[in-house]
Amino acid sequence: MTKHKVLFSFLLAAATFGNAFSQKGSDAQMISRIREEGMSHSKVMETAFNLTDVTGPRLANSPGLKRAQDWSVNALKTWGLVNVKREPWGKFGKGWEVQKNYAAITVPYYHAVIAIPKAWTPGTNGPIKSEVVVVKADSIVDLASYKGKLKGKIVMLNTKPLAERSFEADATRITDAQLSEMAAAKASAGARPRAAGNMAALVNFRAALSKFYVEEGVGLVLSQGRGTDGTIFTSGGRDYADTSKTPAPELETSSEDFQRILRLVNAGVPVKMEAEVKTQFFADDLQGYNVVGELAGSDKKNELVIIGGHLDSWHAATGATDNAAGSAVMLEAMRILKSLGFKPRRTLRVVLWSSEEQGLHGSRNYVLNHYGDPKTMTLKSAQAKVSAYYNLDNGAGKIRGIYAQGNDAAGAVFKSWLEPFKDLGAATVTLNNTGSTDHIPFDAIGIPGFQFIQDRLDYGTRTHHSNQDTYDRLIEDDLKQAATVVATFVYQTSQREEMIPRKELPKPATATK
Repeated sequence: MTKHKVLFSFLLAAATFGNAFSQKGSDAQMISRIREEGMSHSKVMETAFNLTDVTGPRLANSPGLKRAQDWSVNALKTWGLVNVKREPWGKFGKGWEVQKNYAAITVPYYHAVIAIPKAWTPGTNGPIKSEVVVVKADSIVDLASYKGKLKGKIVMLNTKPLAERSFEADATRITDAQLSEMAAAKASAGARPRAAGNMAALVNFRAALSKFYVEEGVGLVLSQGRGTDGTIFTSGGRDYADTSKTPAPELETSSEDFQRILRLVNAGVPVKMEAEVKTQFFADDLQGYNVVGELAGSDKKNELVIIGGHLDSWHAATGATDNAAGSAVMLEAMRILKSLGFKPRRTLRVVLWSSEEQGLHGSRNYVLNHYGDPKTMTLKSAQAKVSAYYNLDNGAGKIRGIYAQGNDAAGAVFKSWLEPFKDLGAATVTLNNTGSTDHIPFDAIGIPGFQFIQDRLDYGTRTHHSNQDTYDRLIEDDLKQAATVVATFVYQTSQREEMIPRKELPKPATATK
């Protein structure tokens, strides 16, 4: 290396870690090592590849989720973590997967339809060919006119387009102005409650419609998936319970294909389709499981620092941004610390949740089993031993800061911890709460629980729960940065003399998603 290169490297290191050196020397040195390992020797994309392309979709209790859990357990053991296991949290219900999926228009011409089986629906029991029937019904009373006319038919509701074309960019990063606004925000209670409106009536109608389709022997239901440009945001009911009745086979189609078929039929042009859908239910083990692994602590080993993200996904793609990315980052953070030979004061625990998508089941039950009941605020002794829980589940974007969840005292601590990462774009602390993910059950029981601020990229517009949520949507530099920041937060929380400050204990209530 030339003298000029040596000088340049020295100046670059000084600029990169200048903020860190304002801290204690040992902290600055460790942060430097974490950055080097996380940014220059990362394994995060390898982990993400195994959790997506290799594993496949990871719907709750599906074989794909089991594959991902087994891979994660093996990886944690290989890296040298202890107490690694799949830990049962309680009863969830049936697993389910798609084994074949084909649908096409055959008349007035051939066209392959973009369609995804709705979660926990049965298959067609072989190939099906039928003219498409449009059901024009807005209430239960309207269904009477179709009685005896739908057996074996492919049917669809007369439904308006769900979205208009947008001319805004799919992917965005948080602007400096938006970050400043977040930093200046006062504490909020979280997400605003949704207006009830006519939701109850709609739910009742949908339930009656589903029952009617089964009673009439409908061959296949086409429903319009939310999304545009071939993207389908998938969904599924609560038919995973082992006591649930089996609905009719159902495909969620792209809005473009759905509306094309609808326009033709409503114009008097007969449309015929062929389809074959094969799905399988799995009821041999109804328990839900989380993946758990630890780095043992030393003088404060009875106190915990927990990090996590949910490993389950929806089934239309491989769940890369929701939430293989978050799980891969949390696994990588543990790998980084272990690879550096770090001996934490507090025990470090990573937990990969399951069944988050159906209502935070994995984390809610974990908290209930280990720390207490938020409904009654009856606490177990272990609740007082958790310093903090850190979560990642807002897509694959790099970390820009952290939501302090209305915890002023913790926010002040986090501001100093983010100082070394201003050059990587992570510097913002907001008292706001992002809500709707696995830190909520911890916060509800009085344990400091936090979610990191992330660039949204195209999470809400293109990948969240959609058929576009694939490995290709991941940005390597973003995930490396995120894992580096998380590993540093874990290090700081472990070594801090005091635990993370706590808010006033919540009043007894049910944590909601």
